[in-house]
Amino acid sequence: MKFSFIDILVFLIYCAIVVVVGIIVSKKANKKQDSNSYFFAGNSLPWYLVGSSVIAANISAEQFIGMSGSAFAMGLTIATYEWLGAIMLIMVGIWFLPIFIRKNILTMPQFLEVRYNHRIKTVLAIFWLFLFVFINLTTHLFLGALALKTIFGISLGYAITGVALFAMFLAVGGGLRTIANTDVIQVVFLVLGGLTTTYLALNTVSDGQGFLKGFSMLMEKAPEKFHMILSRSDPNYKYMPGIRSILGGIWIAGIYYFGANQYIIQKALGSKNLREAQRGMLFAGYLKLIIPILVVLPGIAAYVLKADIATPNEAYPWLLDRFIPAGLKGFVLAALIAAIVSSSAAIVNSSATIFSIDLYKSHINPGISEANLVKVGRIASVIIVIIAALIGTLLEGIEQVFQFIQEYTGLVSPGITAMFVLGLFWKKTTARAAWIAVLITIPVPLLLKWIWPELPFLDNMVVSFLIISLQMIAVTLLDKNKPVEGKEWVLPKGIFNIRDRKFIWFSVALALILSLLYYIFW
Repeated sequence: MKFSFIDILVFLIYCAIVVVVGIIVSKKANKKQDSNSYFFAGNSLPWYLVGSSVIAANISAEQFIGMSGSAFAMGLTIATYEWLGAIMLIMVGIWFLPIFIRKNILTMPQFLEVRYNHRIKTVLAIFWLFLFVFINLTTHLFLGALALKTIFGISLGYAITGVALFAMFLAVGGGLRTIANTDVIQVVFLVLGGLTTTYLALNTVSDGQGFLKGFSMLMEKAPEKFHMILSRSDPNYKYMPGIRSILGGIWIAGIYYFGANQYIIQKALGSKNLREAQRGMLFAGYLKLIIPILVVLPGIAAYVLKADIATPNEAYPWLLDRFIPAGLKGFVLAALIAAIVSSSAAIVNSSATIFSIDLYKSHINPGISEANLVKVGRIASVIIVIIAALIGTLLEGIEQVFQFIQEYTGLVSPGITAMFVLGLFWKKTTARAAWIAVLITIPVPLLLKWIWPELPFLDNMVVSFLIISLQMIAVTLLDKNKPVEGKEWVLPKGIFNIRDRKFIWFSVALALILSLLYYIFW
C-alpha cells in the first residue's frame, strides 16, 4: 500500500494527539503516587470515559481483523457477539456493579477472596495473569501486526514490536487515568475510520452508487451471509450452532467477559460512583450496536468482491490495500492502530494490577509502600508486553483467530461464570464448592471435547457450565451443616434498585432496537 504525504501527516497527527494527551494526563496522574490513582484513576472517571474506555478495551484487531475474517466466512451471524454483548453490558451494570462497588471490590481475584478464600483468589490470580498475557495480549498484538504486515509488507516481528511499544507507553505512563482519557481519542478514530472503510467498501460494491445501494447489493449477491441463524448444513455451524448461538453458550462467555474480566470491569470500578459506572456501561452498549457496521459489513463486502486472500483473516487488510484512496489511508490506519493499541494497553494495565495487588503485595511484600507498588506495576507492565510480543509470531497460520480466541477462552469461562454467579447471588455457596470448581474448570470442557469432538464449542460451554454449577450446588448442600469458610455473604437490602430513570429508559430503547435487528435478519 502506497501512502501519500497527506496520509502520513494524518497518521502522525493521530500519534501526536495521543502522545501529547498521554503525557499531559500522565504528569497530572503522577503527582499522586498511590495504587488507587494509578490502577483505578482515583475513582474519577465520568460515564463517557467509562463507556468509551470499555469499548476501546473490547474492540481491537480481534474485531477489525478477526471478526471481519469470520464475517467473510460466515456472514452476519458473527455480529451476535456484539449485539448480545450490548445487553450483557446492561446486565452487568444492573446486577454486578452494585455489588462490586458497595463491597469495595477492586479486582476480580479480590472478590474471590472476599466471597470464598485466599487460596482460590491466588490460584485464579495466577491463572488470569497467564490467560491475559499468553492468550489475550498475544493475539491482540499478533492481529495488529498481521494487519501492518499485510498493508506495509514489513516483517511480523517489527510490526509486533511497534504496536507493543505504543501500548507500553500508554499503560506504563499514568495508568488507568491516561488510558481512559486517550481512549476517547482512540474511539473517535476507531469509529470514524471504521465507517470510512465500510462506506468505501460498499461504495465499491455498488460501483460508486453509495453506501445504501452497496448494502442492498450485498444482500442481493450474498443473501446467505445475512442470516443470524445458521443451518446445520453450513460449514460454520460448529462455530455458531443455530438458535443455540443466541440462547446458549454466548451468554456464559459474555457474562464472564463483561462481568468477571478485569480489563473490562476495571474501567467501571474507576468511575466516580455507581450511577456513572452504570451509565458508562449503557453508553458502551450503544457503541456495541454500531460495531458490526465497522467490522462485519467490510468482511461480507470482501467476500462479494471476491477477495484473493489465503485466509479469512486477510479480508480487512485486503480492503484497505485495494480500495482506500490516498488521503484517507492514514486516517483508516490510525483507526486500526487505535483499536489495537487501546485494547492492548487495557490488558497490560489490568495484568499489572492483578500481579501487583493480588500477587506481589499479597504474597511477596505485604508492607510495600504505595509509591513502590506503583513502580512494581510499571515494571510488570514492561515485562508483560515483552513476553507477549516474543510469543506473538506463534499464531501465524490460524485461519480464524477470532474463533480461536473464543474457543480457548471458552475453556475457562463456564467455570469462572459459575463461581461468580453462584457466589454473587446464592449466599449459601461454600468455599469448598468453589475450590472444586477451580479444579475442574478446565478438565470438564476438555473432557467433553475429547468425548464429544463434534459438539460446537458454544454448546460445550453450556454443558460445562451446567456440570460445574450442579457440582457447586451439590457440594454446598452437602456442606450445609458445616461452618462456612470466611464471612457470611450478605447483600444490602435494595442493592439492585435503580433510581436513574434515564438509565432505565435508554436500556429499554436499546433492547427494542436489538429486537428489531433480530426480527429483520433472523
